[in-house]
Parts: sequence; structure tokens; C-alpha cells
Amino acid sequence: MQIIKEVCVDSLIDAICAQKNGADRIELCSRLDLDGLTPEKKLIKKTISKLQIPVRVMIRPHGNGFVYNQSHLKAMIDSIKFCKTLNVDGVVLGCLDLENNLDFTQISKLASIAKPLKVIVHKAIDYSNSVIASFEKIIQDPNINGVLTSGGKQFAKDGLKSLKKMLDLAPNNFEVISAGGITFQNFQIIHSKLNGKYYHGKKIIKI
Repeated sequence: MQIIKEVCVDSLIDAICAQKNGADRIELCSRLDLDGLTPEKKLIKKTISKLQIPVRVMIRPHGNGFVYNQSHLKAMIDSIKFCKTLNVDGVVLGCLDLENNLDFTQISKLASIAKPLKVIVHKAIDYSNSVIASFEKIIQDPNINGVLTSGGKQFAKDGLKSLKKMLDLAPNNFEVISAGGITFQNFQIIHSKLNGKYYHGKKIIKI
């Protein structure tokens, strides 16, 4: 089984460096200090033109949680439509309601608009009231291709039980992308416990 190591970056220099050092895929963001926001359109365009590996783009209009009003949704839709004009591999998004449940009305709408791009629900799932119940709903939406999660915890090493359960529940070709403090130093330990295919982190490869 080929293991896919996805590196999150917020600059073209870091994207090129990650590709050079063996990254299999890039998640392109701005403001990694805020856990990733939607990057500027010119950065998306430049990165796509310079890289040979797949690029997925974060769709997150603000850093104050994951609750979005109609204005935020409009901005997200605009960003998704822009990504569809380029050769991006997919978009990464997630929405919560005021009760900390995944907002499936918003997520389903955005996922439908994004097709045929791949759609990944990001770590908003880890802030939901039940990561497993949320996951079970996500896998029922045919427009969603995967989740990026640390199993309901801040770090993957603390969410191994839930991550393993998600891997067991996932349909064929559905990506469970383990994330949260996974580095090139602890990767083998975490992989030995999960035996997953997809992993994500800022420092998941040695640079």
C-alpha cells in the first residue's frame, strides 16, 4: 500500500520545498498560525503552475472557529469556483452550527458546488460533539471524498482509538487523513498503530 504524506504550507517557497523533499501532496493555505485560511488567488495560481504533485486548497474565510454566515458562504463559494477553473486536486472545508454539530446543510451545498473536485472535510469535525457520529454522516454524502482528522483530539496520538474506528468504517476509496502533531519523527510510531494510507502535517517530511 502506498502511503500518502500531505504537507500543509502557506507559501510558494514552502510548497516547492515540500515537493522537492518528497511530499506526495500539498494542502495550500494562508495563515497556518490560525490553523489555515483560504489562500490568495494569485498564490493558488502560482503554486498550481509550479508544482507537479497534487494541490488541495483550504476554503476557510476566517480564523474565528467554523461557524459561517451567508456572507462567509458567498466568499467560500467564490473561492471554490475559482479553484474549479484551475487544475487543483481538491478543496478542504468544514462548517459547524452554533451547537457544535457539523452543519451538513452548508457542507453538502459547498461539496455539491465543488464537484468534480475532491472534497475533504477538515478538522472542524474534531470540534463537533461526536466525531464518530459526524463521520458516519459524512460518509453518506457521495460528494465528500475524505476527512482530515485527529480523532476528536488536538493530536493524532491522543485520538488513535477514534481514528482506527474511522478507518474501519470508511468506504472503499474514502480518505481518512490522520493529522494533528504528526511529524517525520513520530510518523512510524503512529502509522504502526493505525496502518492508514493518508497522513498530514506541517513537518511530516524532513526538510
